[in-house]
Amino acid sequence: MVKAELKPLLERLGIAPSKRLGQNFLVDDQFRAKILHEADPKPGETILEIGPGLGAITRGLVASGADVTAIEFDRKIAEYLRTAVVPLGLHLIEADACRVKYASLFPGDFRVVSNLPYSAGTIVIAKLLDLELPPADMLLMLQKEVAERFLSGPGTADYSALTVRISAVYEGRIVRMVPPDVFYPEPTVDSALFALKRKPVIPPQNIRIILSRLARTSFAHRRKKMFKQAAAVFGADVIAAAMADASVDPDIRAERVTVDQFIRMAEYIAAHTQDQPETMTDCEADAEKTLDDSSAD
Repeated sequence: MVKAELKPLLERLGIAPSKRLGQNFLVDDQFRAKILHEADPKPGETILEIGPGLGAITRGLVASGADVTAIEFDRKIAEYLRTAVVPLGLHLIEADACRVKYASLFPGDFRVVSNLPYSAGTIVIAKLLDLELPPADMLLMLQKEVAERFLSGPGTADYSALTVRISAVYEGRIVRMVPPDVFYPEPTVDSALFALKRKPVIPPQNIRIILSRLARTSFAHRRKKMFKQAAAVFGADVIAAAMADASVDPDIRAERVTVDQFIRMAEYIAAHTQDQPETMTDCEADAEKTLDDSSAD
């Protein structure tokens, strides 16, 4: 669907693109074809799309024969999809993607293909990481700076708690940059098409849940030493022993600790504590911690 077709449709449906919801609709058919080619959906496989909009990508996924579920928050857009795309075979869930219980929806393996809303993208990814079986792969359009942060390494300004959590589970790559003019309205930030492929062996769910809290706590104040922040949650004796076990300098900042060292520490904590902290799952808490990840202080 091109811009000349989209704008009259939005007017007819009484939809004004929401900046709060990060609504930027794909209006370039050539770029849409590139996304579907990269996604390469297969008949019968389970695919999740978050924020399908008016179905630019959705229709191609459904046409492939894949079993496609889309989560849409906007009531008017959901009404349109029920009329235009659900009859083609789409499973539609009208809900806030930050609050969906993905484990009950997808008990088995599934993939994610999505033009993620900027307002919720990192929050949703964080929730998917804590599933017992995270998605086999994800093909995402999201803010370029966020994609670059996902690929960053220790010692860089972009290295964050979410980087650690993603790298524990996935290999990532930027497929291509996305110019603003393929969207309506055009976003004020650059975008990227980003691919994540699950590693053959990943830490079990209980380790990843501890890793999530450990990383978030350790990065809460980037300029402070990791030890005091982590010790406040897990206890000084446990953290001191975990850091020694992972060969981590007790005076180090979190930004210089490798992903493997974070995993090793999480494994030690799991083996030496009984009351393990639960990961935060509500949308507001995840949003707050995502902002903490990108803070310099």
